[in-house]
Amino acid sequence: MSTMDVTVLGAGIFGLSVTWACQQRGAHVRVIDPHGIGAGSSGGIVGALAPHTPENWNEKKQFQFESLTMAEEFWSEVEAASGQSPGYARLGRLQPIPDTRALELAQSRARSAADLWQGKAVWQIEEAGHRAGWEPQSPTGALIYDTLSARMHPRRAVHALASAIENAGGEILIGEAPLKGLVVHATGYEGLLEIAQDLDQPVGNGVKGQALLLDHDARDMPQLFADSLHIVPHADGTVAVGSTSERLWTDAISTDAQLDAVHQRAIAAFPILRDATVLERWAGVRPRAKSRAPMLGHHPVHKGAFIANGGFKIGFGMAPKAGEVMADLILEGRDAIPPGFRPEASIKPR
Repeated sequence: MSTMDVTVLGAGIFGLSVTWACQQRGAHVRVIDPHGIGAGSSGGIVGALAPHTPENWNEKKQFQFESLTMAEEFWSEVEAASGQSPGYARLGRLQPIPDTRALELAQSRARSAADLWQGKAVWQIEEAGHRAGWEPQSPTGALIYDTLSARMHPRRAVHALASAIENAGGEILIGEAPLKGLVVHATGYEGLLEIAQDLDQPVGNGVKGQALLLDHDARDMPQLFADSLHIVPHADGTVAVGSTSERLWTDAISTDAQLDAVHQRAIAAFPILRDATVLERWAGVRPRAKSRAPMLGHHPVHKGAFIANGGFKIGFGMAPKAGEVMADLILEGRDAIPPGFRPEASIKPR
């Protein structure tokens, strides 16, 4: 077991997951965040842990698959250590099949999933009409149902993870504090922009997302996906709807007419949500590395430091595996990070 000191900058999902993995191996870990736990995009409301399609397999899809299959044990341990529920449940996802071509593609993907998902989950086609109105409208009368997708409540999850870390002896400090030992930068989109400035080249950016939380109880139902919208029922009797994807924005946390349009699209796709009261309107900025994959490994600017960033849209799904491989690297010097995830994948050689 390691007795190293590690400082993690950033109390979002990547920073906390790296902290948890290092702490479980005996490291003394301190988390520092100027704004608080889940203050950025990790404090959101959607929580759709959904896999990539089971085709054209690559290192990113394999990494995500392994992480999604680790998630149930990961979040169960967090809940046991914290006494707080992250809202995790692997209830699957439903998607409509709009036409014959899409049906053929879904059938092909079902065959691929049987091999690629190793029997740990299925991607299958089923007839609509089995879930009492909690289904996307499908012109073919058929739906895709996968059993790998899961849901969680991001805000509750990061607070449960933070409590688990503190209960196990870790520190989480809000504001500024001295750095001890090895340093990990998990600083969200601002961290990507700082690297870009230091290297004088684009390495990533922040993409704003807006989402809604509705008062509708479908807690035991699968999540839905249609018209590019994630509809995620949470354990507390709410449903999250999201999200926009905005490359150009001026205010990171404001909501506007774009979210109104998302709401209307959700109602059109899922009429059961028409009378649901809006409980919360949320906005935040997600870090997107230039490679579109998470950025994990040695920091490209700060010598001797590490980076865990760029979890754009899939950060919670990638977090269990990301924490594991970062702990391998930080504490043991063992590099199991896929080449496409390393910082150099987003940085042009000079």
